[in-house]
Amino acid sequence: MNSLLKYLLILLGLISVIINIVLICLNSNRLPKCMSQPQESLKARHSDKSLVFADLTAEEYKSVRDYMWAQKDLKISHSLLAKPSENYLFLIDLSLPKKADVLHYLDHGGKKPAREASVVVFYGERGYLKEYVVGPLPGPLQHRDVTREKYNTAELAFTARTVTIGEYAQLFILLNGVFQKLEKPLRESFGYIPKQKELLPFEGMPRGIKDGDRKTWISFFRDYSGMYIHPVGFEILINHESTNSSNWTVDRLLYNGQYYNSIDDFLARYSAGTLKKIVFKDITNYASLKPKNKPSGLGPQQHYLQGKRYSVKNNQVVYLNWSFAFGLSSLTGMRVFDIRFKDERIAYELSVQEAMSVYGSITPGMMLTKFLDSSIGIGRFAHELVRGIDCPYAATYVDTHRYIDTNIAQRFRNSICVFEHDIGRPLRRHFSDFFHNGYGGMANSALVFRTITAIGNYDYIWDFIFYQSGSVEARVHATGYITSSFKDEGNLQYGHQVAENVLGNIHTHFINFKVDLDILGVKNIFQTKDMVYKEVPLPWMPTEKASIPQLVEQQIKTEKEAAMLHGAKTPRYLHIASNQTNRWGHNRSYRLQVVSFAGDHLPESESTEKSMSWARYKVAITKHKDNEQTSSSLYSQNYMWSPYVDFSKYIEDNERIVDEDLVAWVTAGFLHIPHAEDIPNTVTVGNGGGVILRPHNYFDEDPSIHSPDGVYFGPGSESDCEYNKMACLEKDQCSSTLEPFTYHGFEGVMKFE
Repeated sequence: MNSLLKYLLILLGLISVIINIVLICLNSNRLPKCMSQPQESLKARHSDKSLVFADLTAEEYKSVRDYMWAQKDLKISHSLLAKPSENYLFLIDLSLPKKADVLHYLDHGGKKPAREASVVVFYGERGYLKEYVVGPLPGPLQHRDVTREKYNTAELAFTARTVTIGEYAQLFILLNGVFQKLEKPLRESFGYIPKQKELLPFEGMPRGIKDGDRKTWISFFRDYSGMYIHPVGFEILINHESTNSSNWTVDRLLYNGQYYNSIDDFLARYSAGTLKKIVFKDITNYASLKPKNKPSGLGPQQHYLQGKRYSVKNNQVVYLNWSFAFGLSSLTGMRVFDIRFKDERIAYELSVQEAMSVYGSITPGMMLTKFLDSSIGIGRFAHELVRGIDCPYAATYVDTHRYIDTNIAQRFRNSICVFEHDIGRPLRRHFSDFFHNGYGGMANSALVFRTITAIGNYDYIWDFIFYQSGSVEARVHATGYITSSFKDEGNLQYGHQVAENVLGNIHTHFINFKVDLDILGVKNIFQTKDMVYKEVPLPWMPTEKASIPQLVEQQIKTEKEAAMLHGAKTPRYLHIASNQTNRWGHNRSYRLQVVSFAGDHLPESESTEKSMSWARYKVAITKHKDNEQTSSSLYSQNYMWSPYVDFSKYIEDNERIVDEDLVAWVTAGFLHIPHAEDIPNTVTVGNGGGVILRPHNYFDEDPSIHSPDGVYFGPGSESDCEYNKMACLEKDQCSSTLEPFTYHGFEGVMKFE
């Protein structure tokens, strides 16, 4: 018994020793935690002057709202679900100050421009729309009517307004009444069961065929996630022009490819069996984004070995040689201001202006559809970004606040992200195989400023990317769901069949960017460069000739000359340049390089084209004017035939653009012919476009040669750390410090009740 106890104690002792050895080994292999905060040297470079571009705060939104509500003569409803017959405060947004005032403040110590808000009111009682400027913030506040100043008219047409949540609520009441009358055919054809298996609406735009129309075709889809690719072959035309919803009517119906003049007409034909019925067939939801296989593990993740090399404070980002201010307009979306490289301003503004799609279809819900997203609100639909998928897990996330179609300022958590990212291919490199053997290279690490907007079916990923070579890229990628229509005879000429009875409709994507470059000031010129082949005699053999590429340079002097139409042959190099020269005598400039696979623009003879006339041009250069702030407007979608902002008029006056403050309006995009691989979701690969702003003789050499990321070594110095930090990477290894995964994005979704 004593021997057994003795051996048991020895065994326990051995086990204890082994466990301690394992724990010691594990602890000795643990890596130190990485710093998660920006490096201190960056924080000192921030300036509160960036706040001149800052979006309104939640408190400022409330202050402006309360002030407008307090104006008794305006009689503005306080209800979120205000009816079309009521007066409704639709939008509050930052009113950008005049550029000259801002530059005087930023560069010459001038007075800070007044902080003001732009306000849009829908006057249902009076039958028109108006815009105001309210300020100065924080007060005391005053308001002034700027409608005529902005649009050359005292009032805007009431039918030009966006459909509000309150109007949608009234439309749903009407639809419920329609469904009650049509319950039997809807059940037999589509499996409709009230409050269990609904039919979900999707509206076509514009709402009619002429000024003043407010007649909307609504297509219906199965009640599945990813409803957009489950059409059922049933559409109705609703006339909702009246401010009194009791006067709204159903003017036409489409069922299985046949049109009917009224609900009663359709019911009579259905009951008599004199139409071709759709027989309901239950199907699985092929639009679901739930993975078909459970996740097996994590993909590569990035972290910052020595802390973040960028800093975000207030509305300003500082990164290595870069700095810029940022904002998110409810209407136009992402924008940055006062972009500086090595403390020199490269651009005053780089911003998204509009996203447009034109659809082809044989069915009315898509036949006339032309979406202009800023009329709905691009920035309005920037919801919370998902860590590790929408942006790298360790990115910096920024909240935004907005007031659009609501009665209280809404907070959208983590709706902007900022991160430094290794692009995955070298920015530059060379391996010397002949003579002077050596290697020199540099990883392409760039800063990404991103938001993602989910507008109905489509998700747009908006990126502004800042490279160490002094280049900036504005880029968009599309994902989300295609829009589809019920497959009918003859409609394969408008797309491909992508599922049973489902046609993916052909459509265009056009994206417009505003690029207000200031190259060494606001006195700039517009240059083009290209090549031609010129036949020349050989100097050493004059009897022989050869075709040699030759540089062709030109300075463009007027706005009309500088309007580069899509489809026309245009010079390959487009430059905003200063009259100042670099060391080698060339104009210091930035090049506009458009990345696009755009389809054809709508013919100018089309009655709605003026509302999207900016899309005529790949690039258009205009003289800066404060009253030409945007290329589109809130009202372009529903008032396409006589738009209040017609971009082509910016060019019609044909002003000189020599030694002037110049703005480039750049349009990129892609043609989308949907295909089977768009089910369930369109991928981002190849579906995008943008513009790259590249220094061209702006510097005397590539500025990235001064980057701390450069690497150089030769034979025998491969392990030397002086010019090759990669050789000592193991000394900087550490484990990343990550925040827990959270998500609150569903807090800001639209509710109609």
